[in-house]
Formats: sequence, structure tokens, C-alpha cells
Amino acid sequence: MRRRPLLAALSGVPFLAPAAAKASQGGTLTFSWPVSAGPLNPHLYNPNQMYAQAMLYEPLVRYVEGGTLEPALATAWEAERGGRSFVFQLRQGVRFSDGTPFDAAAVVSNVEAVLRNRPRHAWLELIAQIDGAEALDGGTVRLRLKGPYYPALLELALIRPMRFASPAVLRPDGSLSAPVGTGPWRLAETVRGAHDLFVRNEDYWGDKPAANRLLVRVLADSNSRALALETGEIDLIYGTDQIDADTFRRFATDRRFTATLSPPLATRMLAVNSARFPTDDSAVRQAIAGGIDRAALVRHVLQGTEPAAETLFAENFPYCRLGLRAPAFDRAAAAARLDAAGWRLPAGGRVRARDGRPLSVDLCFVGADALQKALAEAVQGDLARIGIGARLIGEDAGTSDGRQRSGDFGLIFGNTWGAPYDPHAFMGSMRAPSHADFQAQRGLTEKAEIDRRIGAVLTTTDEAERVETYRWLLTTLHASGVYFPISYLTNKAVQRADLAPVPFGATRYEIPFDRMRRA
Repeated sequence: MRRRPLLAALSGVPFLAPAAAKASQGGTLTFSWPVSAGPLNPHLYNPNQMYAQAMLYEPLVRYVEGGTLEPALATAWEAERGGRSFVFQLRQGVRFSDGTPFDAAAVVSNVEAVLRNRPRHAWLELIAQIDGAEALDGGTVRLRLKGPYYPALLELALIRPMRFASPAVLRPDGSLSAPVGTGPWRLAETVRGAHDLFVRNEDYWGDKPAANRLLVRVLADSNSRALALETGEIDLIYGTDQIDADTFRRFATDRRFTATLSPPLATRMLAVNSARFPTDDSAVRQAIAGGIDRAALVRHVLQGTEPAAETLFAENFPYCRLGLRAPAFDRAAAAARLDAAGWRLPAGGRVRARDGRPLSVDLCFVGADALQKALAEAVQGDLARIGIGARLIGEDAGTSDGRQRSGDFGLIFGNTWGAPYDPHAFMGSMRAPSHADFQAQRGLTEKAEIDRRIGAVLTTTDEAERVETYRWLLTTLHASGVYFPISYLTNKAVQRADLAPVPFGATRYEIPFDRMRRA
């Protein structure tokens, strides 16, 4: 087995994963989430919830704290042909929770199921790079690539789409007859909109969870979750935006609870559409960059629970320590930039115009997300002070996702994905209209070159070339004004005081329920 340190990101992250609730040896842990867990197909996306997919399904290799890959369903791996293929030795004696053996044939059937639906996974370069998989024997698999691809092992560690369901439940169309994996939990019951019940997988090959049941109540908003925690209906709150900053601070001063913040995990930002009027004007994008008071957003809206961000990726991610800095907040300079570009305030008016067209943008957010709404209102106020009108559009998450894909936005909230996605996988997805990034960049004259260089950086075997290409890409995007970084995301955990703290998961999407226990 070769352990290979891959990322410096998140090294030494001592987060507190929600502690065990009412379940030191057996018992039930009660949690909450805004929506139901979904059908839990490991190869697909929404409405499948990532925290739940990670509970049922396991990868060949696992990303752990400190930027290291460690064994999961594979115990060892070796690169062949200069990184054009990998051979994996599979863990022996593992069975899916329906009793089906986990073996090389199971790996091949899952890989083929993903490849039959390649267009669904256009955001992830690994899927485009996979040529196929073959079973060398019952416990050995070769994964063939079309060419060298340096992040291959990192992307095999992702929660989706390359995890493994029992071949007995795989259907030709890519759906499942039931959610069956090798992980420490099984889905026992779903009542849509009410709860999901997970039970311990008693035949799990590794350390079994302390709790024998996890009940996840569907609570749509932060206030409902806070009330449920106070009344004892749930045992913990955990996640990036599962609780608002004011409530988190209140819990932090209440001796009945323990409230903990993780170090930075990813970037909270606004994507700015370069292909749509009026943000197709670079002067408007630069005025937005200098006219929004980032420090005030962090201080007043986020209540200091997230550090301010100036760049698309934090500098502790690979290839991102470039010394870039955001334009300083300067309302007068932003207004002067708009004046110089011909955007004038009409007599007695509040919104600038040029050639008879008002300087107004659609600022889009998820309406049920109280934090996005509060940030949007603060941004609207800042933009108004420099003569930019912002129409607030709050919609359900599905509609908001559709706007990201279609480009029907002026500004829209988004996040980078954190380890182990950043920067490579997040940037790889910029080349397809699966998120806001493609549309935000589409109006840039450099777009074709950006896409070409992203493809090149993911496949080059020359480290010096990779470093220089990332420098060009990140510097170009930074200067373009198509992103307004707000803050670096943290996970927030609030637990009852009688629960033992355990580390957060290695990524923002994995919640280590299996390690939760009573103090």
C-alpha cells in the first residue's frame, strides 16, 4: 500500500464532528437536514444528498485529513504506463449490505454503469478520461485512462459518482432497485418530507458505528433546527449553512451546548455574468468588485463565523499561493470607474444609465436560505450606493440551479467545493454549463483559452508546466471580475453538552456519524 500525500489543504483541521447523541452503545442519534435524503444512487446528483450517499457507499481510496489518500475498498494501488492506468488490489471479505460480494466484477459493473451515462458527468474530467475497467482476477482491477490525468486518484475519492452499489440492484438505465452499498449504514426507511432512518450495517467490514440508528428529521429552515435542538428533538446541528450566524453565536454562549467552527473549507462567492447586460461591461464588474464592502458582510451578516475571502480559492489549496488580492473596498473609486465608462446618474435618479439603458442586475439566491437572503440584501444596499440597481430574485434551490446552468442571472451565489475538489475538479467543471462558472465566464474574450488551458493542466505530466498554467488561469480569472469572493466557508457544529467531540470529516460533505459517541 502506498500512502501518497497529495494536498496541503485542510492539513491539521481539527473539526468537531457532531457528537454522539443518545447512542454510546446502541441507541439512536437524531440529526436534521433541510430535505429528504433522496433515492441515494451513488452515481447521480440532486436530489441525492451527499452526506447520505457517503454513509452508504464507499470509494476505492479515501481522502483523509492532511491531504492523504488511504485505503478504502482498495488496499493498494499502482500506476502503470506513466499514469495511463491504475491497478487496484481490492479488500477481501467485503460484502454489500444485501450479502452480494464486493469483488472485481462489482467494480467493473459500477464503472460501466457510470460510463454509459457520460454526459451526466461532463463536469468531472475523470469520467471523460476513463477508457474502461477490467477484472484481472476476483480481487484485482485495472482502470484504464485515455491519457495521463494527475487528479485521477483524488477524483476516485469523491462522494459521487465513482462509488459502488451492489450489482444486484443496478439497472441498465442507471437507476437502482434499492440503495445498497458496502458502507457502515443502511437506509431503513424514508418518509419523504418527514424523515430518513438509517441503521447500522451489522456486517460492515470496518469499525461499526456506536449508534445503531440515525434518524434524520427533515427541517427546512434554520429556526426550526434551532428550536428542535433546544427542545431535545434533535441532538446536533452540523454543516455550512444549517444554522444562521446569530443563532450559532447564541448557542456558543449557552452552557447546555457546545458550538464549534471548522477552519476554512471552501469559498463563498458571487458569480458575475460576463455574457449578460450590463455585467458584460468589464467596468461594471470592476466597480462591483470595489463597491461591495466585504468586511462588513463578514462582520455584520456572517457574524465573524467565516473569514473574509479575497481570491477564488484559499491559498492553502494546491497551486493557489499566488499573492493575489481583491480590489480594496472604495466606493468613490467604484463610482468614478462607472462615470469613466459612461454610466451616468440621471438628475434626481438613483440608478445609472448609459444609452438609455439602466444599470440594473438580477441578484439571484435561494429564497429559503436565510443567510443568502441577508447577504443579498446587504449587497443590494452597497450596489445602490454606487448607482447600480439590484433586483433580488429568491427562488427554490432547483430553480436557482437551473439559472446557473442557463445563464439567466446577473449575480448569483455559489461556492467552490473544497477538498479534494479544489482547484482541479472545480476548474474542470468550468468548461461545461453545469454550474454558474461556465456562464459567468462565457462573455470573456479569453474563454476559449481558459478552457483549453484547464484541459492542459489536468493532463500534463510536467509539474513546472502545471504550476505555470495554474498561475495563468487563476490570475486571469481574478482580473476578469467574474467572481466576487465573500468568505471562506466553515462547517458549524452545535451539539448537546453531554456528547463527546470527535473530529470533523476530512471534507465539508462527509459527516462522520460512525464516530459519534456519548461522552
